[in-house]
Amino acid sequence: MTGVDRLDDGPLRVGSRAKLRQPRLPAAVWEVTHLVEGREFTWEAKGPGVRTIGRHEVVADGSGSKVTLSIEQAGPMGAVAALVWRRLTQRYVELEAESLDQRVSRTSSA
Repeated sequence: MTGVDRLDDGPLRVGSRAKLRQPRLPAAVWEVTHLVEGREFTWEAKGPGVRTIGRHEVVADGSGSKVTLSIEQAGPMGAVAALVWRRLTQRYVELEAESLDQRVSRTSSA
């Protein structure tokens, strides 16, 4: 990501919005649609004919945690968007997972 701007104040909650900028993608406003505090959240961005749904889930796994990240394209143009942006989306999800892993590893070793 090249930029994230929260569009509201306070803790993350259903209805919270953020504007995300990523290389090679148009800027998008994402809105939280589901939240289980400390465990998972889902947010959505809407564009012409496409609704992009991003899910983030953390589950305790023995002595650590497992994170699951996923992206889904829905709407009349969802299948086309998924096909066109497939590799780029996969790469961005991988980068997000790597960044999260680095941050958690730094925190747990401190």
